[in-house]
Amino acid sequence: MVESSLKSQSFSFVGLGRKNKMKKQAKFGIGIGIIVVALGFLAWLGYGESKTYYHTIAELQTLNSSTRSQRMRVGGTVAVGSIRRIAGRVDFVLEGEGKALPVSYGGSDPLPDTFVDKSQALVEGHLGSDGRFVAEHVQAKCASKYEAAPGGDTKGAAASSTQPSSM
Repeated sequence: MVESSLKSQSFSFVGLGRKNKMKKQAKFGIGIGIIVVALGFLAWLGYGESKTYYHTIAELQTLNSSTRSQRMRVGGTVAVGSIRRIAGRVDFVLEGEGKALPVSYGGSDPLPDTFVDKSQALVEGHLGSDGRFVAEHVQAKCASKYEAAPGGDTKGAAASSTQPSSM
């Protein structure tokens, strides 16, 4: 009789061990599931915030209100004499396709050295309710100082290629 009661107790311990193991596996599976869902959610948020659309200055007036509030990039030429450095921000005007866009940049990064009047610039940010573009990043395209001036002296480069070779 004692032997049969010990056997029944030993079987119950085996069953208890299996239940604990299954509970641990279930907890582990739930934990992994939560981590995967959280990482997926963070990836989705990051993707949504990093999406930027390129628009021309002329296109900005045709955008509907939901598109106007999205993050976007706009390119144009910096208007002559429009760069104004005000405490903590820089205001300037981009021109393109016969239209002008006032821009305010208050980012922490310094403006590029090539950001001057008549330079090509690409701004990234959002359009404010007042029609002013609030830029978070400003990129200036390389100036044309590396190109030959129209009708300018091109003897230096051309002369070396037209002289007869002594080989």
